[in-house]
Amino acid sequence: MPMFYKVLVANRGEIACRVIRTCRRLGIRSVAVYSEADANAPHVRMADEAHSIGPAPALESYLNIDRIVAVAQSSGAEAVHPGYGFLSENPKFAEAVIAAGLVFIGPPPDATRALGTKTGARKLVEKDGVPTIPWTHLQADDPAKAEETARSFGYPVVVKPSAGGGGIGTSIVRSPEELPHAVELAESLGKRFFNQPMLHMEKFVERARHVETQVMVDRAGGVIVFPERECSIQRRYQKVIEESPSHAVSPLLRGKLAEAAVKVMKAGGYFNVGTVECLVDAAGAFYFLEVNSRIQVEHPVTEMITGLDIVELQLRVASGHRLAVSPEQLRANGHAIEARIYAESPETLLPTGGLITEYREPFGEHIRVDSGVCSGYEVTSHYDPLLAKLVTWGATREAAVQRMREALREYEIEGVVTNIPLLMRIFGHRSFLSAEYHTGTLAAEFVAQPSAPGAPLGLSEWWRFGR
Repeated sequence: MPMFYKVLVANRGEIACRVIRTCRRLGIRSVAVYSEADANAPHVRMADEAHSIGPAPALESYLNIDRIVAVAQSSGAEAVHPGYGFLSENPKFAEAVIAAGLVFIGPPPDATRALGTKTGARKLVEKDGVPTIPWTHLQADDPAKAEETARSFGYPVVVKPSAGGGGIGTSIVRSPEELPHAVELAESLGKRFFNQPMLHMEKFVERARHVETQVMVDRAGGVIVFPERECSIQRRYQKVIEESPSHAVSPLLRGKLAEAAVKVMKAGGYFNVGTVECLVDAAGAFYFLEVNSRIQVEHPVTEMITGLDIVELQLRVASGHRLAVSPEQLRANGHAIEARIYAESPETLLPTGGLITEYREPFGEHIRVDSGVCSGYEVTSHYDPLLAKLVTWGATREAAVQRMREALREYEIEGVVTNIPLLMRIFGHRSFLSAEYHTGTLAAEFVAQPSAPGAPLGLSEWWRFGR
């Protein structure tokens, strides 16, 4: 069965370059789209052809469904790869692509709807016995009910707007005295950004690990489950470092996570790639969080330990091929670590910007860089500040960490302040070296001036990384 002749990549930056690279290797012609701010971006030059889709603001370009679909049709593309962020988890975009007679390289729209919200997904998976954290939705104007619910869950609890993601308006409430402010903040930001005053409250798991299981499902129902990824080094609820396999996952827990992930995907009628995210507590119990119904930023970690190209698998599944992966390929070979290189202050973790005057990537055996920038590239405030992903592999975790530290020392980015100094501190710190860290470690041990609890993220950040 042949694959596609031409694919449009509905994204920008490093993920657009990443998808184009696999298309080129497979002999598939690629179509890039770009905003006015990205006219000279690397993904534009890499593609076989490129088309402008509007001004710099994402709402007028990378979030413009009609314009992107029109370019896909006029260019003769047979399929659309959405990457991550932007429209990748928008079922209306998938429906528009399909209605235009094209193939959407991702899950069916109904599956995205079923699993696309935390609350909807949790209701769905609870029926199959998948453990979830106690949670509920509340009216913001009912403080008595909020206090009663928090008491029933037991402090600490998380309070945030029921709509949206990316940590916007999120507060960790540790006592009844802190609850009124958290409710007020979530209500205010919920109305401001989502026109939705409802609150989401859930039990907060102390010292939790964030562990995820990536799954690939073909159209015939064939399923493969990849080794888990550890994603607990985070800032403002966004991942900074990922590794696989996880030090916190025993063989028994690994089997339970895989079983739960398959249940989740089957419950949602899912095919193509998706990731089931969970929290693991200090006792080794796990709780379902959500589904990311697209390829994830950290997928290269999995590729480094399995030797598989996940974008290629996406293309094959979307074109009707069945999965043909041996069990050996789904076992972790060695250890891989990914560090996200951001244009942001290593002290405050706030975004920076400017013109990259010098850019040199590290290279060598078992070092991989997925980037979307180059010398002369202007980092603007219109989009997420992710510049690149640095990934290293080693036969052991210690070897992968040592290779990462050497690669970071060789990475040269001039003209823009980056988080590389922070990454160097993390990779040399006892908490990371011992693998005894959790989702609160970065804020507690590495950030000099952490963001205030519940401080809203920039729009570009939660557009790109959603949840």
